[in-house]
Amino acid sequence: MIKAGIVGGTGYTGVELLRLLVQHPQVELAAITSRTEAGTAVDAMFPSLRGRVALAFSDPASAGLARCDVVFFATPNAVAMNEARALVDRGVRIIDLSADFRIRDVAEWEKWYKATHSCPELVAEAVYGLCEVNRDAVRKARIVANPGCYPTAVQLGFLPLVEAGCVDLDHLIADAKSGVSGAGRKAVTKLLYSEASDNFAAYAVPGHRHWPEIRQGLARAAGRPVGLVFVPHLTPMVRGIHATLYARVAREVDFQGLYQKRYSGEPFVDVLPPGSHPDTRSVRAANLCRIAVHRPKESDSGGDTLVVLSVIDNLVKGASGQAVQNMNIMFGIPEAMGLNQVPLVP
Repeated sequence: MIKAGIVGGTGYTGVELLRLLVQHPQVELAAITSRTEAGTAVDAMFPSLRGRVALAFSDPASAGLARCDVVFFATPNAVAMNEARALVDRGVRIIDLSADFRIRDVAEWEKWYKATHSCPELVAEAVYGLCEVNRDAVRKARIVANPGCYPTAVQLGFLPLVEAGCVDLDHLIADAKSGVSGAGRKAVTKLLYSEASDNFAAYAVPGHRHWPEIRQGLARAAGRPVGLVFVPHLTPMVRGIHATLYARVAREVDFQGLYQKRYSGEPFVDVLPPGSHPDTRSVRAANLCRIAVHRPKESDSGGDTLVVLSVIDNLVKGASGQAVQNMNIMFGIPEAMGLNQVPLVP
């Protein structure tokens, strides 16, 4: 059994981790921490876990995290970096759901996250946990930087095109929409029901901190820098990301076949038949990315723009489910173990 601890168990990604891990046949939950809720029974805060989790939240300092095989950090940014070194030195493997170890250029990270990185020496060691790209490196990793939700949907949608070099890599466009849970479990005016309901708005158009993470991943796939316009939107739903991606064709290939070949055998990427329009409900509560490729006809001779539709559940494939997928790979157990939940409809 894998003895697992969760640091930051009261947020949306934390409770989603709990939901997935209590169903995992190879995991024993050893500790769930929260400084503000220490001593509170987990099922008192989250009744959905009643009868499934007998633990109470504990303070991280007294939680015995060093006795775990793996520790998940479901914390705000700039927390994991302060605690990672002590755990790694004790032989604990870390999966960080925050952004602390995602961006390789520490100065770039500090620019976007407005903090001084306290553990830059571990950034170079950390493996970016996009399983469909870095599976071999994840197997050996001591620290996995779990990708962000927008970066997961956008990178999986663009990767086959970028790897093949068959589109204009200087003018990629990602138009992405997220449910309100993507902003976390916190009291913010724009996330209140009366503000978010019956509303739809773009935000962070001048620059979103997931932009450098997406560009970093796509540049690695392309072997050169890429140009990317990324515009996120907030939609009045709880879960889900829908990324509509645009790329200009530079070289003709069988684009449908390209995607089917690239993701053949991938357990959690589903390339849909031509003409499909995936929706967020088709992946809700599941560790799935569904993708469809379209070639709009802009003229009688056909168009030169590809439109790729990529949908995920931001809390599962975009966060906690992908974290469990990374754990499975790290510990050499079947990658899909504990992650075969059917999407929730309606």
